[in-house]
Amino acid sequence: MRLSTVILPIDRWHEGGGEKWRRAEELGFHAAYTYDHLSWRSFRDGPWFGAIPTLTAAATATGRMRLGTLVTSPNFRHPVTLAKELITLDDVSGGRVTLGIGAGGNGFDATALGQEAWTPKERADRFGEFVPLLDRLLTEGAVSHEGDFYSAQEARNVPGCVQRPRLPFAVAATGPRGLKLAARYGQAWVTTGDPKLYETGTPEQSVAALRGQVERLGKACAELGRDVAGLDKVLLHGFTPDRNGPLESVDAFVDFAGRHRELGFTEIVVHWPIPDSDFATDPAAFERIATEAVAQLD
Repeated sequence: MRLSTVILPIDRWHEGGGEKWRRAEELGFHAAYTYDHLSWRSFRDGPWFGAIPTLTAAATATGRMRLGTLVTSPNFRHPVTLAKELITLDDVSGGRVTLGIGAGGNGFDATALGQEAWTPKERADRFGEFVPLLDRLLTEGAVSHEGDFYSAQEARNVPGCVQRPRLPFAVAATGPRGLKLAARYGQAWVTTGDPKLYETGTPEQSVAALRGQVERLGKACAELGRDVAGLDKVLLHGFTPDRNGPLESVDAFVDFAGRHRELGFTEIVVHWPIPDSDFATDPAAFERIATEAVAQLD
């Protein structure tokens, strides 16, 4: 079981933002991710910086920890320009980048470029074209493509990724089409649980729902002749009914992580503490979890 963190891009780099990433590596986190949004929920009216520049700065401030987005989506991204940025980031980091990628939602990003928010079907349709094209752009020297939503004309990405054949994809999905994409293109699969249970569900119901998601992922892999055991399974904590309860103590987290390890999860991602927010956690307890919990789970 690996333990990672997600650091929201809300701090000026030289006013504490950079120190968080350095401290995350010191604490031994496997990876540190950030959200790839233009703004997000209750943080919309405060500082919010770009994901790729933030990760580039984090790559120069760290040397071991993996870095990534959790998650990027087609809402305001194009595969051609995203591929160029990712290849650059992979180079700067020395091959430590994971791309978390999902279909996106109907939040502020959905209309920031002036478009109408896409329906769930439209998001799934775009995602179904976005991921295969991005895969090609990161593995082939020159790519041309004319699709329903995206085009590329001799898009060149030389020398390609440091990681071969490309940097890993962690595909966020719970529906059948997304799970098929995860099975085909993912090196990892990401979930936040069942959103319908967040407000009124129980931890037991959440575990049952996650078990069902893992089973459906296994079926999607089997249809492609792929062993689901070869796909990392990542749970982004903070959106299940127990909320921040597992972060109150090492014992509480070990219990939470152990129940989810039994489902097949290989990595849990916890939010770096943010005072006066949904991610408000006691920093001392958070650091104890980072340094002690994984050893107990092993």
